[in-house]
Parts: sequence; structure tokens; C-alpha cells
Amino acid sequence: MNQEVIAKRYASALFQIALEQGKLDRIEEDVRAVRQALAENGEFLSLLSYPKLSLDQKKALIREAFAGVSTPVQNTLLLLLERHRFGLVPELAEQFLALVDDARGIAKAVAYSARPLTDEELRALSDVFAQKVGKQTLEIENIIDPELIGGVKLRIGNRIYDGSVSGQLERIRRQLIG
Repeated sequence: MNQEVIAKRYASALFQIALEQGKLDRIEEDVRAVRQALAENGEFLSLLSYPKLSLDQKKALIREAFAGVSTPVQNTLLLLLERHRFGLVPELAEQFLALVDDARGIAKAVAYSARPLTDEELRALSDVFAQKVGKQTLEIENIIDPELIGGVKLRIGNRIYDGSVSGQLERIRRQLIG
């Protein structure tokens, strides 16, 4: 089975627990902290795969390293360790945070523009396109792409809205050829 699918199942289970216990904010915070800790300490993952450490020693390492996180997050980490799937934690974190954003009506977007967009322009994009995709708000990351000449190309999930000058020129070129 695909790693992403497996991670999504664990993330979904953790999300349900967070909702049932009314601790969505706390568990989201903990998941972000775990993701960041693992990203900053890549050797921790390799230590957990070291064959000479017993399962109990590895569990003790996790309990000690993540003593400050909530019980559901810690239990999920221990379960992944027992099932030899601890490497899924970064993907699980991404899937979990996507579920949280979806529940809050937030979508992630990337705006490509020839120049940096102002906060007002980003807010206007968020207001217009959030409604188009059925969300309350968009969290927009602005990436500068001088090849666009002008205008904006917006990617929300797997949808692309191209209002750039280079995109318009490309559409005109295709019409003339076709």
C-alpha cells in the first residue's frame, strides 16, 4: 500500500481523536512541534531504525524526546514505532495538518507573480478565490517569477488559475496555430 495512503489513515484517526476530545488546537500544536523536531534532527529517525536498540529502548527514547506532547500524539508515535512505520511521521503530520485546515475552511495556495504582491493584493486574491474553491480563506505563499511578465498565476491544490501576461500570450499563440 502507498505510504501516503497509510499516513493518511493514521492522520485521520488522530484527527478524529482530537475532535472527540476537543483538543484539536493542542494536538495541532503538538504535531507541528514533532514535525519540526524531526526535520531539525534527521539523525533521530536513523537512531530509531538502529537494529541493536530494543523496542523498549526506542519507546523510551520517544517518550523522553516527546514528553511534552499530548497523550494521543505520543501514543500515535509509539504505535508507528511498534509497526515499523515511524518514517511515516512527516507525511502523517502533513496529512493531519491538511485535515485541520480543511475543517477550518482554509486552503493553501501559491501565487506566482512578476513582482512581490502587497498584503492588500494577497487579501483580495484570498477573498475572491476562497469562494471559488468553497473555503473561508486562502493561505497564500507568494513566489516571484519574472517570466510571467505581469499578472498572477494562482495554484490552489491541483487547480491553476492563470491570469499572467505570459499565460495570455501562450493562449493567443495556441489559437493562432490551431
